[in-house]
Amino acid sequence: MNPGLPALTLILAAVCATAEEEIPRAIQVTEPPANAAAKPQETVISRSQQFRIAGGDGLLRGTVALLAEETKDELLRLTGETDSWKVPASIRLHGRPGDPMPARTVSMRLLLVEDLKELRIDIHLSRGIEQERFKREVTAALLYERALQAGTGGDPEITLDVPPWLTDGLREATSWRLNQSDRRLYEALFKRGGLFKLEDLFAMTDPAFEDMDGATRAAFRVSSGALVMALLEQPQGMDGFRAFLTEVAAYQGEMPGLLRKYFPELNLSETSLAKWWALQLATKGGLNLLTDILTIQQTEAALAEALRLNFRTAEGIMQQKPLTVWPELAALEPPERLAAVRLAQDALVRLSYRCFPSFRPLLMEYQGVLDSLAKNQIADVEARLATLDETRQTMHARAARGRDYLDWFEITRARETSGAFDDYQRLKERLKSNPHQRKDDLSAYLDRMDQIFHREESKQRFLPPP
Repeated sequence: MNPGLPALTLILAAVCATAEEEIPRAIQVTEPPANAAAKPQETVISRSQQFRIAGGDGLLRGTVALLAEETKDELLRLTGETDSWKVPASIRLHGRPGDPMPARTVSMRLLLVEDLKELRIDIHLSRGIEQERFKREVTAALLYERALQAGTGGDPEITLDVPPWLTDGLREATSWRLNQSDRRLYEALFKRGGLFKLEDLFAMTDPAFEDMDGATRAAFRVSSGALVMALLEQPQGMDGFRAFLTEVAAYQGEMPGLLRKYFPELNLSETSLAKWWALQLATKGGLNLLTDILTIQQTEAALAEALRLNFRTAEGIMQQKPLTVWPELAALEPPERLAAVRLAQDALVRLSYRCFPSFRPLLMEYQGVLDSLAKNQIADVEARLATLDETRQTMHARAARGRDYLDWFEITRARETSGAFDDYQRLKERLKSNPHQRKDDLSAYLDRMDQIFHREESKQRFLPPP
């Protein structure tokens, strides 16, 4: 036997093993078992069959279907129409509650598949179903559907775009019709001249809208709602508004021009639309004396203003004094005493129509006191006024305690976050990640001084005790 043969055999074996490792192995494909076929995704079809919802569990799909139909019903009632949809809308639910929140939790787009149009709304469930945000996207989708149904969105060269002021304005107009809006927002905007001008509303884009904080977004919504309601209240405004909705998504020009096309009354002057808009804010922001009830704090302030007596000076000038000077009435003649308390009596009658309900017995007691002062029957007036003052203080303290308890209850029993400060948190993180640094000489000097002071503080923090 050749003594070199074993060594040669080992070398050949090693070479073959290395070569075998370098040769790529064939990919093994195994057929899945017959029962492992993927189940089709369950879908819920809404009442009108326009919306098809997939993803999530059955309860969520049913809730989304109800919200979508509710949004459509609200829009149709606002514009005075019947349902005649042509383009379907699919809604896809993604993720689960508690997942990391994406930049946008709700988005809408138009899909074209083999010349078939379909509206698609995607919802991320990281925060559950945000009802108002979802209804806003459904409203935008319904406006897209109007443009497609009317044929104005059939040109592929034209990009459909529903302006944010219109979707927000329609939602706010619906909330006002359902008595769900806050009149105080309209009042504040009217008194302060508003945060937006009409050109600002028309120039708002979707990215800019998403970047707004909560307070600015509320002002934008109220301003947009007032504009939509002003258009609906134009002469023949309902017909013009319905025609306007069919064209607005595909319109490429200036918005005032399109508005004047369908609302001829706005052609009276260049500022007609702005005047109608301001009038709407004033009307909605005004106090309705028949239905609006004052709060306890507002009633207390109005009561303090009402309890004033009229005195005529020696020169014949009328002078108002608080009720605490009632002993001075004793020196007056009966007609003068009656004239002195009449102003307060009339003010109490007007206040009784809209005061906080629990104050009405107090107003009656004050009317009795004023009547006694007019008749100069003052034996027990001081005691009665002291009792009324004590009752008012007790009512104010109980109201404050009730409000504090409700705040405590909401904070301690909340099971999920409200999302009211999400816009603020996103703005804070964005500012922190992209700090704005000025490069002028004064800023550079202040930055150096800031570093020096912080360095001194850090040294003192770690100095050993004396």
